[in-house]
This record gives sequence, structure tokens and C-alpha cells, in this order.
Amino acid sequence: MITGNKGEWSEVYTFLKILGDKKIYLGDENLNIVKNIFFPIVEVLRIDCNSSCMYHLQNDSVLVIISGSEKLKLPIEEFKEKSLLLLKKLKENTKGAFSVPEIEQFMQKIHCTSLKAKSQSKRDITIKIHDTKTDEHSLFGFSIKSQLGNPSTLLNASRATNFIYQINNLSLDKNEIKNINSISSKNKIRDRMEFILKKGGELSFIKNENRTFANNLTLIDSLLPNMMAEILHDFFSGKASNLYDLINIVTDRNPLNFDIIQNHDFYAYKMKRFLTDIALGMMPSTLWNGVYDSTGGYLVVKNTGDILCYHLYYKDEFEKYLLKNTRLDTPSSSRHNFGYIYEENNKLYFKLNLQIRFIK
Repeated sequence: MITGNKGEWSEVYTFLKILGDKKIYLGDENLNIVKNIFFPIVEVLRIDCNSSCMYHLQNDSVLVIISGSEKLKLPIEEFKEKSLLLLKKLKENTKGAFSVPEIEQFMQKIHCTSLKAKSQSKRDITIKIHDTKTDEHSLFGFSIKSQLGNPSTLLNASRATNFIYQINNLSLDKNEIKNINSISSKNKIRDRMEFILKKGGELSFIKNENRTFANNLTLIDSLLPNMMAEILHDFFSGKASNLYDLINIVTDRNPLNFDIIQNHDFYAYKMKRFLTDIALGMMPSTLWNGVYDSTGGYLVVKNTGDILCYHLYYKDEFEKYLLKNTRLDTPSSSRHNFGYIYEENNKLYFKLNLQIRFIK
């Protein structure tokens, strides 16, 4: 029996629905369908049980081709019916892993034996579409994000995403440090920071804990580590959590002293580049060479069951979507070793952690 959570079953739902619909529509920054722009589907590819599986659309049928050999031909209506059934089950199940026997039987019939296609990095599904810009068939990898389950992360927290700050203008003895570190309220990181700031201390960004992440950020933009440190500081100070709001706050403050007389949108531009690179390939502790793994973009499964495409051909819409639909989140401080005062070489330090999650 195959079991999975809503996010995992959403990958199967996406696979079934786009074959049933034969096309995917472009989405705008507000998660609405752009009705006059869509991408015709030619086929969907999966690597399943060490076999190459191709689901080729032919008029009103789907040809199932395994390792180059045609195995069966099914009407598109079957894919539509099964996607509607799976959507119903996804909405009925509220939490945890669950099975859908009717869908599992159909998956076995079409030689789809797992919820997640075998893939590397950020790519969840590979689709051949009719490229209206070149009038040719082109193959693209997409990452799938579903609103049917809990909001997914764009950037997962780890010790690699820690930012290190030095505490300036403040002297604390060991008992004071212990008292601050023992604050265990619901918003304990924020409250510890607030205590430091109220006593006259200042947090000054020193470096990223992980050299690879620091270099990845610097590759995208030389001032990105400092900019993200400012945004993290504002988040943990309680000023905002949505990245769109945080960008407006840091833009008004202009801590990096950009020349904004001509209204260049420095902070938003840099953030969009950062979010795009995370979305399509960059991972903190892996050397980033700027090559995208998800060569198409994102497929977003809405609560309604509609699937929106954010394609790199329409980069502006994709970037706006990422900026307006993401927020910072507070991960486990004990797991990722941050949020407490520590001393090294007679200097005091404090770490903050970067985790980015979709709003819905």
C-alpha cells in the first residue's frame, strides 16, 4: 500500500491533472490564472523503478510508453476522473500520511509505482510542452508547490543558514548571559533580542556560519549577505514576517546606503534574484554554479485544485509571485544552534537563522 502526505499526493494529482487538461495556465503574482496564456502539454516523463516512463498525449488518449515500448493506451477522461477523485481525497484528509486505494490501482495500471518521481534537487516533474515562442517541443523541469497541505518551505533551515552577529556596546557577566539565554517564552528569540537591545546592545553582522552559503550568496550579489542579515534582524525584532513587507521596511531604512535619489529598487531587485535562485536550484551547503535544475519554473496547486504555471519565460511574474507569497519563519533553535548569547575571545555573539516559507 502506498501512503503519503498531502504534499506527496499533490505530485500525483499534478501528474494526473495536467495530462487530463492537456495544458497548464500561467499564473500571476496574486495566484490568479492568466487566461490567455497557457502551455500545451505534449508528454510527461518519469523515472520509476529504474524505468523511463513517458505519458504521451495523442488526440484524446494517453500513450503509456515504458523504456521506449508502448504498453497501453487510455482515454484522457480516465486521467480527468482520477484527478478529481484524488482532489476529493486530498480535501477530506486533514493531516498525516494516508492511502488512496482507488488511485493506487490506477497508478499500478499506468506503471506509476511511487508518489514521487525519482529526480535530483528541485525538480519534481519533467514535462515536454509545445513551446509557442519557438513553435517547437521543449523539455522543462518544474518544482511543485501545493496549497492543499501545510505551507511548504522555499529555503529549509539548517546550521548552514545561520547568520552570526557581534553584540556591541554591551557588557554582560555570566549570570546576565545565563538569564537572557534562559528566556523561554513563545517568541523566545525575539524576546532575547529585545532584552539585548533594551540594555543598549547592538547586533552587528559579522559573517555567515557556513562558508559555502556565504559564497553562494555573494555569487548572486556581493552585498546579499549583509542585506539578508538586515532583513533577519528586522524579522526577529518583530517588524514583519512577509518578505514583501520586510523589503519595504529595509528599503525605507536603506542600511546599505544605496544611492536611492533616482528611486532604484535595489533591495527588491536583489531579493527577487535570491528567491529565484533558491527556487530553481541553489541550496545553502552545496556549491552553487548558477545553473538551474528546475528549468521551467514552478507549478502551484491551489486549494481549488487549479494548477498555475510560473514559467521562466515570464520571469517578471515568477519573481513577483515569489516575493509576494513568501515569509520568514522561526525554525527550531536547539536543532540549528542559534538564538543564544555566547562568548569567544572576550566578545559576545548572537546567531539568527534564515528559513523561508510560503505564506499558503
